Amino acid sequence: MKKFNTGLIASFAIAALALTGCSSGSTAKNLDAKAFQSKSAESGVVTVDVRTPGEFSAGHIKGAINIDVEGMQFDSEIAKLDKSATYAVYCHSGRRSAIAVEKMSKAGFTSLFNLTSGFADWMAQGLPVATV
Repeated sequence: MKKFNTGLIASFAIAALALTGCSSGSTAKNLDAKAFQSKSAESGVVTVDVRTPGEFSAGHIKGAINIDVEGMQFDSEIAKLDKSATYAVYCHSGRRSAIAVEKMSKAGFTSLFNLTSGFADWMAQGLPVATV
């Protein structure tokens, strides 16, 4: 019978714990453009555009509020929101909205939906766009 190196086994166990224990923790569900359209149209869902104000002005999903995730006020702005409400969050490509839902999740928001391919996919699908 071969003898196992307990140090090596312990190292693997620690590595496995680190990999599984460092998951994002985000409670967001990722949706494609069509599913996001349906979700954002549901009663009580708040649609949040996390792009810059300039991007928002050029075109956005009707009824969306604009809170720039890369702006200095993002944390203070989301702190004003009802954490128990449902939020449909999007940006241009999905990168910034992923950051936003992660921050929102860490801040205690429990019902989050992320448009994975962003507003670019929304437009490519021919879905309605509002302008200011």
